[in-house]
Amino acid sequence: MIDEFMQDAKHRMKGAVNSLEIDLGALRTGRASPKLVERLMVEVYGVQMPLNQMAAISVPEPQQLAIRPYDANAITAVERAIMTSDISIMPNSDGKIIRLNMPRLTEERRRTLRKQMGKRVEEAKVAVRNVRRDVLNDIRDMQTEKMITEDESYAGQEKLQAVTDRYIKEIDAVGDEKEAEIMEV
Repeated sequence: MIDEFMQDAKHRMKGAVNSLEIDLGALRTGRASPKLVERLMVEVYGVQMPLNQMAAISVPEPQQLAIRPYDANAITAVERAIMTSDISIMPNSDGKIIRLNMPRLTEERRRTLRKQMGKRVEEAKVAVRNVRRDVLNDIRDMQTEKMITEDESYAGQEKLQAVTDRYIKEIDAVGDEKEAEIMEV
């Protein structure tokens, strides 16, 4: 029974780490990355679609993204979505391809990005701790209902703490990697 709780906890904690990686991938670091725009929602023909499902996104140069919509009629919708997004980059279009030139980040912008990244890392840690709290309550409830012994409860709690520590370290590693990328000049 405790093993089922541990599997559930691992699955949910891994989800928090994956969510953090996706969130941090969308932070602009001065280097072109398709992750910056691939989840951008574009309204085409009255339907909201992620950009990566309706266009080819490539990196022709280290400081540039090229977006080629599969449907040439959707190019204005893609431009509109980019302009209204929070990435703060003006698209350049030749009618077939949209180019996004990544400007160099200022020191002030790097510090702001680092703060945003720190908040997202902390949110991921809170999510992992919330999973720990939920599973811990389940283990304690099982002990109260005499479904497991006190020793099994303590062993389960120790195992849960070890899993939590592992995912917190993983979150810290993801955050440190992104911070180094942001602060790189």
